[in-house]
Amino acid sequence: MKKIGVLISGGGTNLQALIDSQGSVLTSGTIVCVCSNNADAYGLERAKKAGIPTKIIRKNADCGGDTDEFSRQICDYMKKMRVDIIVLAGFMSICGGELLKEYADRIINIHPSLIPSFCGKGMYGLHVHEAALEYGVKVTGATVHMVNEVVDGGRILMQKAVYIEDGDTPEILQKRVMEQAEWKILPKAVELVCSSD
Repeated sequence: MKKIGVLISGGGTNLQALIDSQGSVLTSGTIVCVCSNNADAYGLERAKKAGIPTKIIRKNADCGGDTDEFSRQICDYMKKMRVDIIVLAGFMSICGGELLKEYADRIINIHPSLIPSFCGKGMYGLHVHEAALEYGVKVTGATVHMVNEVVDGGRILMQKAVYIEDGDTPEILQKRVMEQAEWKILPKAVELVCSSD
């Protein structure tokens, strides 16, 4: 059974999808810890309710704004918790340094578009859905991919398309992409990685 560490920044809906999938879709791994860079992230409450240990590591407050130190502290915590696989579930910070080296090919991210569309630097959260609507695409979706040094540039594990509808706002589209794509493919992709070694 692989040990999974989840990194979050906000509401934790993708974390909840993973928690809910344990024992059904996700059978080769178990979540052993949740780490957030935001002390007010509601995802921390979701973890506590599920009995999962949590930790807060803030880049500015705890690491003096140093990206390498931030990565090192997260890496140290993941190693302490004996994590095998890291999942970025709405983690609004770029991973680098020691974390990427130590967990090469073992960090998974969910992105709310069909990569290579609407991805890369500055493309996160509602920005992605705003860009998709502005461009006028008819289909968007979500992508689960491995994390490397290039933002949203790692190997694609799974994608699911979602149709854009008349009258969509970025908020409406974000919710549909979560419900129809993100919450479905993230547990499947995590299981794929956990069961492949």
